[in-house]
Amino acid sequence: QVQLVESGGGWVQGGGSLRLSCTASGSIFRINAMGWSRQAPGKQRELVASITRGGRTTYADSVKDRFSISIDNAKNTVYLQMNSLKPEDTAVYYCNAGVTYGSTYTPREYDYWGQGTQVTVSS
Repeated sequence: QVQLVESGGGWVQGGGSLRLSCTASGSIFRINAMGWSRQAPGKQRELVASITRGGRTTYADSVKDRFSISIDNAKNTVYLQMNSLKPEDTAVYYCNAGVTYGSTYTPREYDYWGQGTQVTVSS
C-alpha cells in the first residue's frame, strides 16, 4: 500500500497563492507518477495537474499558466503551486499516485488517493 499525506490547503483571497504538498510513503515502488485532482460542491471530480517521476506534466486548461506542479523524487513529494487563485478554484484537492505506462499520468479510481485538503478562495 501507498499512503499519501497532504498539506497546505486553507483560505486565501482571490489573486493570492497557496502551495500544496503531498508526501508518499509505504510501497512507493508501486508508483511512478503523482498528481492533484479536485472536487467542488455539486461538481464532478477533475484532474488539476499530474507529473511523472521523469518530469512529464499535464494540466487542466482551467489552471494552465496559473498552477505549477513539481516533484521531489528523493522525498517522494509532489507540490502544487497555485497562483492567481480564483473563487472557482475553491474545492477539496486530492493527491493521487499511481502507475503510468505512457508519457503522462491520469489518475484512476483504483489508484492511491489522499484524504483531501480544502482550498477556499474568496472573491
